[in-house]
Amino acid sequence: MKRRSIKLNGFSAMIVLFISVQAHSQDTIRITLQEAEQQFLDKNLVLLAEKYNIDIAKASVIQASLYNNPNLSLTGNIYNPQEKKPFDVSNRTGEYIIQVQQLVRLAGKRNKEINLAVTNTRLSEDRFFDLLRTLRFSLRSNFFNIHYTLNSVNAYQSQLNTLEKLHTAYEDLQGKGLVTLKDALRIKSLLYSLKGEQAILLNQLNDLQAELRLLLQNNAATFIPVFADGTDTLSAALKKLDLPALIDTAYANRHDLQLATNSLLYSKQNYALQRALATPDITLGAQFDKRGSFVDNATFLQVAMDLPFFHRNQGNIKAARISIDQSQTLYKQQMGIVENDVRRAYAKALTSDNMLRYVDTRFKNQYERLLEGITDNFQKKNISLIEFTDFYESYKNNILQFNQIENERMQAIEALQFSIGKTIFPN
Repeated sequence: MKRRSIKLNGFSAMIVLFISVQAHSQDTIRITLQEAEQQFLDKNLVLLAEKYNIDIAKASVIQASLYNNPNLSLTGNIYNPQEKKPFDVSNRTGEYIIQVQQLVRLAGKRNKEINLAVTNTRLSEDRFFDLLRTLRFSLRSNFFNIHYTLNSVNAYQSQLNTLEKLHTAYEDLQGKGLVTLKDALRIKSLLYSLKGEQAILLNQLNDLQAELRLLLQNNAATFIPVFADGTDTLSAALKKLDLPALIDTAYANRHDLQLATNSLLYSKQNYALQRALATPDITLGAQFDKRGSFVDNATFLQVAMDLPFFHRNQGNIKAARISIDQSQTLYKQQMGIVENDVRRAYAKALTSDNMLRYVDTRFKNQYERLLEGITDNFQKKNISLIEFTDFYESYKNNILQFNQIENERMQAIEALQFSIGKTIFPN
């Protein structure tokens, strides 16, 4: 019970100290990874802004589907000099012309433009989901960084709670001449050193909190990650993974690769459209002339088209053909990037997991119990001040290293999930 009480008091003191650093924070929120992800999806402004691009692209599909409007023109007489009548458009003596024209697009231009707009919508969706993948990775990475940094701050606080009591006691004893000034200063130096190192961690924690607040769009909160460390479950899941299967999963789920695929499709569709644009469109029309033609009430059928003698869209066709070659090259490059990302992330995940398996999970609790024993023995003068301070330094280094190894394993797993574009480990 005593050990648990010390741990709880240390954690509470750490939280109070951390919150005091967050000058503008109003709420302390305990949050799970699932809750953080849901809040991120609902509120992240960068993500919401990118989503509008999908709706904009869908609107362009509607626009491409529209037919050209017919054209109506009216021509009337301004002044009839024989009848001396202004604006004479009467049936008996006036003159007016009515003309209707309709552009008829040939070579399937409209359908090709629709296909291009649909593919552009897919490109917008790919950009959105790739941004989602990137921001979600930042969120999850930040979540675990905060969790393990808090653990390290807590480890410092456990030591500081004891050292502050010793420092106060040694100052009283030194004032009475019962301990040397050198011993009192050594305790003070160790205390100040630990406080300085903890301050560095708290600054890092402040930066991490700022990033998390931005991702979750909540600037008035300090987040405390709630995370159950499932080391054995993660290790078992990692052992079952197969590298070729992971690469195939990445090929199916990486939206940056799908973006390259649809970019190639877009280039091919644009090439087809540019070739179609070389075919002239036809304008059909009908005209009624009341009195200005070879007979009264004359009607005419009109057919008009450009003669493709000079302009056959040659430059745009050539550029579109070159764009296909460029898109194919970028697609091959992206394929290589995806495979390389998966191989690298998989190797890091295995290395980090193997490293953690060599660490005894009971080590942390054993060290904390030993810390209490060392402190008691020092106060009873069973060990020297040098032995006491050496143990404190060893305890700090080992606890920090343990937290770092755990964090590196979680970061490696998140990087692996990021590389395949899919969450495959339980949260």
